[in-house]
Amino acid sequence: MLIHWKWWVTVAVLIVFLLAGQTAALLLGRLYYDQGGNSKWMATLVQTAAFPLLLVPLVLFPPPADDAESPVPRPSLAKISLIYVGLGLIIAGDNLMYSYGLLYLPASTYSLVCATQLAFNAVFSYFLNAQKLTPMIFNSVVLLTFSAALLGVDEDSEGTTDASKGKYALGFILTLGASLCYSLILSLMQLTFQKVQKRETFSVVLEMQLWTAVVASVVSVVGLFASGEWKTLRTEMGGFGKGKVAYVMTLVWTGISWQVASVGVVGLIFVVSSLFSNVISTLALPVVPIFAVIFFHDSMGGIKVMAMLIALWGFVSYIYQHYLDDAKGKKAVRELEGLSAC
Repeated sequence: MLIHWKWWVTVAVLIVFLLAGQTAALLLGRLYYDQGGNSKWMATLVQTAAFPLLLVPLVLFPPPADDAESPVPRPSLAKISLIYVGLGLIIAGDNLMYSYGLLYLPASTYSLVCATQLAFNAVFSYFLNAQKLTPMIFNSVVLLTFSAALLGVDEDSEGTTDASKGKYALGFILTLGASLCYSLILSLMQLTFQKVQKRETFSVVLEMQLWTAVVASVVSVVGLFASGEWKTLRTEMGGFGKGKVAYVMTLVWTGISWQVASVGVVGLIFVVSSLFSNVISTLALPVVPIFAVIFFHDSMGGIKVMAMLIALWGFVSYIYQHYLDDAKGKKAVRELEGLSAC
């Protein structure tokens, strides 16, 4: 009973990390662009650059002493390094697509399009993680896809941005592609935990997040210099609407927020599943558009409101499926306990 209570506390803490970190990071990312920031590679870099913060919990919560004596053999250094490098490269590309999407789309529209990652993850989880695709989950996939389609054909969704229709379309496509890529990353991480790591320690979660972030950050730095965007950073800082200090602090807190969210994401993959982690990520759906309207004066026209309601319906469908699965599992446990008592 104590173990079950600790499990729920762990899940609750990770959910708070994910929701708070993701919401803050998205709003700060939008603020960076709105106040004069324009470097896509810098916006990509800050999504992983705060990885040194992960060294603190790694020092405070080292692997248990009996981990070295575990009957499950550790994966070879070459094998795990190859996995981390591969995931890090995919994460860097994914973050770059998200950076372009946030530049060309209003924060509210961007958030709603990101909700499609739940639909993509349901499909990837079915093929890679043996997750069942029940009628309720299928219904969720269809609804979220339809919600994204509504935003895709909404020509008035540019809101207050100066993006042309061509840039809006590009931002929509890149955000959709980033959502697909993100879902694949989550399923691959879960597959790594299941088939390669095979050990249940918090340090395993932190190590994966740390080393994939290191690789993604290195790629982003290379992209920043190769693209020549580093030459404009000083001018960008000087022209930032809220001042130089605000420019630096916006980037710093964006980086910190993303790392807090990432610990929540990877932790939930490890403790529950990639699909559950994505569902919780989608919980920010009704939060970000509301804050975007308040702080950035994004428009919330009829089509966008309808897309939001349809996406919420899809989210509730998936949550209800989780409720049914949980109830079924508890019933099975009670029946087993009853048979044992006899």
